[in-house]
Amino acid sequence: MTTGDSAAVRAAGVVLWRTAPAGVEIALVHRPRYDDWSLPKGKLKRGEDFAAAAVRETREETGLDCELGAALSSTRYLVDGRPKEVRYWAARAREGGFVANEEVDEMVWLAPAPARDRLTHDRDRPLVDELLAVLGVG
Repeated sequence: MTTGDSAAVRAAGVVLWRTAPAGVEIALVHRPRYDDWSLPKGKLKRGEDFAAAAVRETREETGLDCELGAALSSTRYLVDGRPKEVRYWAARAREGGFVANEEVDEMVWLAPAPARDRLTHDRDRPLVDELLAVLGVG
């Protein structure tokens, strides 16, 4: 699949982080529709670029504004036989607060190792390591 594949589902997300007394914490969201623990992400709207979608989806899923940092790896996989590309960024959490909604019913802040363990999909775990490398921690 190429980046410009018009048949591909295009999505954007973040590895959302904050500093805590014990170090860096990473936000994970629980999506009841899939019963999974995931990084905040979602599909692009028509005419929206990847970075704008990442910020919007983060706000929608976590209630938090964020500041995008370094671009991280993209993931590519099939959903119902259709290719999907998700571009990710490191993103520092800013103001706001989580409120459960239809799409996301729970959010947790975890240290990197427990966050990596809680993620449902193997493809998401390397993004935690990438974030730590970008931040120069871990």
